[in-house]
Amino acid sequence: MPELPPARSLLRPALIAVVAALLTIGLKGGAYLLTDSIAILSDALESLVNLLTSLMALVILGIAVRPADEEHAYGHTKLEYFASGFEGALILITAVWIGFAAVRRLLDPVALTEVGTGVVITAAATVINLLAARRLFDAGQRYRSITLESGAHHLMTDVWTSLGVVVGVVLTSWTGWVYLDPLIALVVAANIVTTGASLIRRSTLGLIDTALPEETRQEITRILDEHRLDGVQYHALRTRQAGMWRFISFHILVPGDWSVQRGHDLLEEIESRIREAVPDSTVFTHLEPIEDPLSWKDTGLRRGSD
Repeated sequence: MPELPPARSLLRPALIAVVAALLTIGLKGGAYLLTDSIAILSDALESLVNLLTSLMALVILGIAVRPADEEHAYGHTKLEYFASGFEGALILITAVWIGFAAVRRLLDPVALTEVGTGVVITAAATVINLLAARRLFDAGQRYRSITLESGAHHLMTDVWTSLGVVVGVVLTSWTGWVYLDPLIALVVAANIVTTGASLIRRSTLGLIDTALPEETRQEITRILDEHRLDGVQYHALRTRQAGMWRFISFHILVPGDWSVQRGHDLLEEIESRIREAVPDSTVFTHLEPIEDPLSWKDTGLRRGSD
């Protein structure tokens, strides 16, 4: 299995996320103490989730980049899906807590205080999250790390949440309508539920070995189809993704009178072209004689019994 990205390339943005979470928790927590705004509190709790998931990401990524070994011949990259799923679960739990707190505040509303200072502090925390999200997203795209991408999407959700909270708190202060603050908190809860559910779904799909995206599979079949003109066939194409790494396998059927060397050379050519078209992938091939009926018993995902 080819080398994975250096650990520092993945851990550095994850560490940035930890620092950003610590800063925003302090800022938003202080803003809540000043304003007594349940909407700002909900925003601060989301930053607490950011901290927990960022710490989890540091641990998971440190393991995921380890090279394959005897007990884990396919590497450790699939572990990233656990980090993403953990983040999604924490987000859902936080959303439920925010919902309960908002309902209690609706039943017992209070006037906000020190709104101006609280808004400025929350805005500063939002800028920190935006910068950290951009850093994580760039690294996640570059290394195809679902852990970093999930963290980036969560931080961007936090950014939009914070902007909504700032607008809502200002409107609450201007209008004097105290019910607006908990209503905004409920909107925040609903918004992060969507994010949490999306992360859990994506993690689940990864854990059950969902195929690579359609456009990637089409590129693979395009390469394979080019060799049909030589009397070559293929079947049993299977693909999956394990975190930042992709796995591709298929059977190539050639005329039975070909030499082993000729068949081997063909497989090497096809594998090389696919690895070039689909970077960071491992390609498994199996050579079969096209005239042998047994070669056609495994055209599907499972080989039929004799």
